[in-house]
Amino acid sequence: MSGYILSIDQGTTSSRAMIFDQESRVIGVGQQEFQQYFPADGWVEHDPEEIWRSVLSVIAEALSEAQLKATDITAIGMTNQRETTVIWDRSTGETVYPAIVWQDRRTDAACQALKSAGHEPDVNARTGLLLDPYFSATKVRWILDHIHEGQSRAEAGELCFGTIDSFLLWRLTGGEQHRTDATNAARTLLFNIDSQDWDDTILALLNIPRALLPEVLDSSADFGVTKIPEIAATIPITGIAGDQQAALIGQCCFEPGMMKSTYGTGCFMILNTGNQRVQSNHRLLTTVAFRLNGKVCYGLEGSIFIAGASVQWLRDAMKMVAHASDTEAIARANPDSHGVYVVPAFTGLGAPYWDANARGAVVGLTRDSGISDMVTATLQSVSYQSQDLLAAMASDGLTPKVVRVDGGMIANDWLAQNLADQLGIDVDRPKVTETTALGAAYLAGLRVGLFASIEALAENWQLDQRFQRQLSADVAEQRYVGWQAAVARVKTV
Repeated sequence: MSGYILSIDQGTTSSRAMIFDQESRVIGVGQQEFQQYFPADGWVEHDPEEIWRSVLSVIAEALSEAQLKATDITAIGMTNQRETTVIWDRSTGETVYPAIVWQDRRTDAACQALKSAGHEPDVNARTGLLLDPYFSATKVRWILDHIHEGQSRAEAGELCFGTIDSFLLWRLTGGEQHRTDATNAARTLLFNIDSQDWDDTILALLNIPRALLPEVLDSSADFGVTKIPEIAATIPITGIAGDQQAALIGQCCFEPGMMKSTYGTGCFMILNTGNQRVQSNHRLLTTVAFRLNGKVCYGLEGSIFIAGASVQWLRDAMKMVAHASDTEAIARANPDSHGVYVVPAFTGLGAPYWDANARGAVVGLTRDSGISDMVTATLQSVSYQSQDLLAAMASDGLTPKVVRVDGGMIANDWLAQNLADQLGIDVDRPKVTETTALGAAYLAGLRVGLFASIEALAENWQLDQRFQRQLSADVAEQRYVGWQAAVARVKTV
């Protein structure tokens, strides 16, 4: 059976569509950035309508580049920025408020109040997550509290909540399907990862009506078919996963103990723990890695809010580089930041600190410090934050020997080598680094029979380059101690 898969990758700063053939080769790509809105300190919003338009645009662009028509597409897979929260009117499809992005910290006070009331241990036991503004639940509560008759409309079933995947599915199916997959549901703080259902106790705690919530399916399932004029074909949508879980699948980390780390806007490290959920004692997250044929595979995840976004900051706000790619040559010429540390806590600190009120800092400046030190220190901050996550996993008794890496930052050889130097484990970069889109394509293709099995997919994974530690362990540790001291200066908890 021959066929093509359209993969929609809706990310934090851009939307992308990629068309894969049955040999997992990319034959068409479309990509478009969209506006980021910062209406107040710590607030981050997107315009859902702008996202929708960008998705339609990149689909058309990818089809054009591949010289295909919509009728040539066998199935659609979809992956998305997780936790970002959208609520829309069930009858009109119109959104009632801008999308509140995963980076947004406006609900920190609400999370702190729930913690103070002693709810976090129970919420953590049910969801695997922590009470933090990162997740969708308190964003939902905030929107319902700040739109006209939000609560009553939600209770009457007049509104739909969804993460971006669910919103796009609704639009692509002409308003017929209000669904999501288990990986996205698991990031809402409303989903019980043991029972694999929305958790009535947490819904009651936050007064969120079930009528608002989508149906939860496996990650590879029959989600619906396209029914819109912009796509002149009825194409089955058969794969959905949150972007980090999609990357885990694209990296073929199907066996317990395998780990991937994605370096995009943020950095997200997931360790496959198999059919057993591992409860972290060091503030990592227990999550659904994927759910196939009704069987759940769990993961242990560390989340870093700012990775590639720190390079965007160097380029756009600080004007220290003209292009993000310039950072590699600068760091190669100046591999030592000379005691300068950049702590990119622009929207708080993620795992293992979970400090929503922390803010960024530059530490260790001297009279000799310059732009090259700032650039190197910014790249190094990604490695140090990754080391924070690996140290937390080690404290939980989990010590992977290899990490498979992907994401836009990993095209930077200097960064990949610095990761190996700092982490002290092998860093494997695959030949196909667009693993998020590839993972969504795998999920879609599995459902329609384009791929035989996950075992067959794993056999096709190909290594581009393995990076191994070249820096002495003593120097790496000395640098990490300096990083920890810099982080201590910005922590508020």
